[in-house]
Amino acid sequence: MGEAETPSFEMTWSSTTSSGYCSQEDSDSELEQYFTARTSLARRPRRDQDEPVEWETPDLSQAEIEQKIKEYNAQINSNLFMSLNKDGSYTGFIKVQLKLVRPVSVPSSKKPPSLQDARRGPGRSTSVRRRTSFYLPKDAVKHLHVLSRTRAREVIEALLRKFLVVDDPRKFALFERAERHGQVYLRKLLDDEQPLRLRLLAGPSDKALSFVLKENDSGEVNWDAFSMPELHNFLRILQREEEEHLRQILQKYSYCRQKIQEALHACPLG
Repeated sequence: MGEAETPSFEMTWSSTTSSGYCSQEDSDSELEQYFTARTSLARRPRRDQDEPVEWETPDLSQAEIEQKIKEYNAQINSNLFMSLNKDGSYTGFIKVQLKLVRPVSVPSSKKPPSLQDARRGPGRSTSVRRRTSFYLPKDAVKHLHVLSRTRAREVIEALLRKFLVVDDPRKFALFERAERHGQVYLRKLLDDEQPLRLRLLAGPSDKALSFVLKENDSGEVNWDAFSMPELHNFLRILQREEEEHLRQILQKYSYCRQKIQEALHACPLG
């Protein structure tokens, strides 16, 4: 398999929380993504500031990789082993903790496509007109069985597919978390970084390294990450806020003008 091909996933899922969701249905015709728009545009203070931290990611020879895998497998107390493949790559498990504050969007009907739908093909399928907003289980933990060449962006996309999330993957980011000297450090992974490689280098300790999926809040709104309905929704929200602001200004000056005119009429002539 060439390097340009998308690595295949073999996934094992587990969760430390229940799968119960809180849902709220929205319609495209009535500001479907209003909550998304408001929370995406809002400037809210962050409780936890990401601290920069330097990770050592040396290039390993094949012999060093084999030795690292042996040392890794000797330290774990479960069956989540790493395995070396004949082509020099390796497979293993990474654990991702979901820390999402805002709800995600999924199709309102989560029924999988029928055989007739598959035969019709994507060109004749009915477009999604309604979405449901879900709060994913708080602090859910998922184990993914991935390849050493699997990249951070592919991990995010796989997590979203698991929950049928239709939001743009660029709205989310994968972070690595470490505890050092009583301090917690977070670093956002680049799209091309390989989480399993980082896992191997750090060892199996969650304090040394763990992965967290969070909203991709960079401080600036990435408009390219939103769909056309969402962008139109933003424009409608801005128009309503502008109209309300203008109404308040006109009301203020109208009140002042009225008071001035009353004062003029009250003044004696001469």
